[in-house]
Amino acid sequence: MKLSKSMFIVALFLLLVPVVFSQEASCGNKTVCGVYFTGIGCPHCARADPVVLEDTIQEHPELIVIEYEIYQWGMNAPLMYYYDSYYNSGFGIPNILFSKDKKIVGDYPIIQTVGNMVNELKYNPCPLENGSSVDFSSLNITQLPGHPKIWAHNKVLIWSGGNGNDSLLRNLMLCDEPASILKGVNHSEVAVEPVPLSGGSVSFEHAVKVGGWILEWNGNPISHGGECGCNSENQTGLGGWFSGPEVPSAGAGLTLPKIISLAAVDAVNPCALAVLTLMLLAILSYNPKDKKRVLLAGFAFTFSVFVTYIFYGLVIIKSFQLVQALTSFRLILYKLLGAGAFLLGLLNLKDFIWYKPGGLFTEMPLSLRPTVKKLINGITSPKGALVVGFFVTVFLLPCTIGPYVIAGGILSAIGLVETLPWLLLYNLVFVLPMVVVTLIVYAGFTTVKDVSGWKDKNIRYLHLVEGAIMAGLGLAMFMGWI
Repeated sequence: MKLSKSMFIVALFLLLVPVVFSQEASCGNKTVCGVYFTGIGCPHCARADPVVLEDTIQEHPELIVIEYEIYQWGMNAPLMYYYDSYYNSGFGIPNILFSKDKKIVGDYPIIQTVGNMVNELKYNPCPLENGSSVDFSSLNITQLPGHPKIWAHNKVLIWSGGNGNDSLLRNLMLCDEPASILKGVNHSEVAVEPVPLSGGSVSFEHAVKVGGWILEWNGNPISHGGECGCNSENQTGLGGWFSGPEVPSAGAGLTLPKIISLAAVDAVNPCALAVLTLMLLAILSYNPKDKKRVLLAGFAFTFSVFVTYIFYGLVIIKSFQLVQALTSFRLILYKLLGAGAFLLGLLNLKDFIWYKPGGLFTEMPLSLRPTVKKLINGITSPKGALVVGFFVTVFLLPCTIGPYVIAGGILSAIGLVETLPWLLLYNLVFVLPMVVVTLIVYAGFTTVKDVSGWKDKNIRYLHLVEGAIMAGLGLAMFMGWI
């Protein structure tokens, strides 16, 4: 039976349609898109970044990761707020998000489960800020806010401050051989620079600038670019994003227990408690019946220490931030802070085992004690207590503010203004024992001599508590457990 020409064309069309649609599905829809928040210098990110941005992407060519680094590029940090409001993804980093039900926060959870999650998803559109999602075919890459990096198999696309052609950028990320597309478009070759990760970097073989974006990739150079193929084995896709007003950063990376524990260690500082009790004793000796003067003097001393300590904290944080302008130093700094905390802990534990007054970095030096005692004995008013509080904080307490230095280093990861609530909290915890001692003496529950005697009797145990907390916290920071 002979087929007419029209019947032959119809039959051929019916045979080709499934192939065409199957090919289109593999290129446009068989992609897994995720949003990844990280920070250069974050010790937890240093473990997760290579797994997400190197290993998993190479093992799963269908995976696309849009990375937002929030330490070096502060403009990216507010984006976490929008995603948390719809996905409850939190402000911790590292953080990778696929959908409302598929998100992973923390280094060890990411390392252990991200590959399996990509396998389970098989296809995933990119999550948007309003809780919806969009496929690659609807993406406007040039409208992405902040400073994004878009990672795909053997390539990365980096925003460099300008616009571009959305269709071209999509094709470059989808194509096995970007060089074949670049042959026919306007571009400029640029120096290949390692793409930074937390604790390392990723190197590529070629780099070009296309509009306001830089593409780096491995494979053929432009002069030898082959045909751009598309199949289900090696295609990737991209997802959309959103734009919106910036909101204050949530201070990602900080933890309340970490700051409070450091403040608690500082609060039981034998040096500050000794100065306070000596001062209250001097005032009571001058006028033993005037309890109101004791109350005002104790509060004046505490207020003076509080205000001066706030100033100290701002200076410490600003100093660390100047160092951290070299963002590659962040991870090293965090480990140094951990090592410093661990060393301070060991020194306090030494004072518990082999106690000797005036220990290095743990108590007021013995050579300064006669001068301080002479100064305190001359105090007869709250105004004098205010001056002594300032004097002690400026000239003497720096010998024993190790925990404050550690806290300042941790707080330096966020903006100077954003540190104020944390500094207020730290210093409220720090001066709490001073307030308590003042109140119990004023109320008559105990005497200054009893407080001083209790401190002297339990000095070794105070050092034990300080040492255990500081050593444990320092070890955890150095090892990257917290």
